[in-house]
Amino acid sequence: MRREIKQIMKGEAVTEGAGVKLRRVFGYMDTPTFDPFLMLDDFRGDSPEDFINGFPWHPHRGIETITYVTSGDVEHGDSLGNDGVISSGDVQWMTAGSGIIHQEMPKGDDAGRMHGFQLWANLPARDKMMDPRYRGITADEIPEITLDDGTVIKVIAGTIANTTGPVGDIVIDPEYMDCTVPAGVEFVHPTKQGHTAFIYVIDGKGTVNGTTVENKTLVLFDDGDEFAISGANETVRFLLLTGKPLNEPIAWRGPIVMNTQEELTLAFKEYQDGTFVKHAKP
Repeated sequence: MRREIKQIMKGEAVTEGAGVKLRRVFGYMDTPTFDPFLMLDDFRGDSPEDFINGFPWHPHRGIETITYVTSGDVEHGDSLGNDGVISSGDVQWMTAGSGIIHQEMPKGDDAGRMHGFQLWANLPARDKMMDPRYRGITADEIPEITLDDGTVIKVIAGTIANTTGPVGDIVIDPEYMDCTVPAGVEFVHPTKQGHTAFIYVIDGKGTVNGTTVENKTLVLFDDGDEFAISGANETVRFLLLTGKPLNEPIAWRGPIVMNTQEELTLAFKEYQDGTFVKHAKP
């Protein structure tokens, strides 16, 4: 059964961190609809003043943050002792678990542009306090395949055409792919019934079930076992996301997402007391 369009969203401009201008595609008010995903931010900016102040040191608990950079560099560091630079085509998949403190400081590219996307994924109650972990995946570790119809897919997580992405062992069983479909080509993607599925167009224009979609447009699908998108009169590029819903209560404040208000209160108390981080660098 082909999935129908459930919702089309454009998001809204917001300012986060120390003054980073970005587009919040979905977030706090949309959690039941996008379960197990919590938030998607589009931080594509073409002027350093839009992003250069970055996201100084801040905590996370109970979630995973997934940063995909398509142009520019982001310097990062965390309480586990990880530090370095995420560059064009790289992915940072960080599981906050019981607690991590980190910073992300965008630097842009030689032309002053910084393009990328950050997705937040929820953790189930049983894993909220798991050991935090960090995965830095470089562009050359992400397989890129070209289908017979010319569709090009970068596979970050999940499997397509017998190609599996480098990110595995994730409790929400996600697919995360960067897809480019040529003009006039229909791309049909099989999905697990019951899983949340959406695409976010990041370049060009396409059609979904007869509806035109373009850059900065998210399409959330109803349930079914496949969905389709076609390149219209031009190539269309989009992020493809699917995941298994958790169907659990959510208590969310700022960078921390738990299941109860009591857990939230404890997390912020521990942050103030200096006992938030349970696993730090040696």
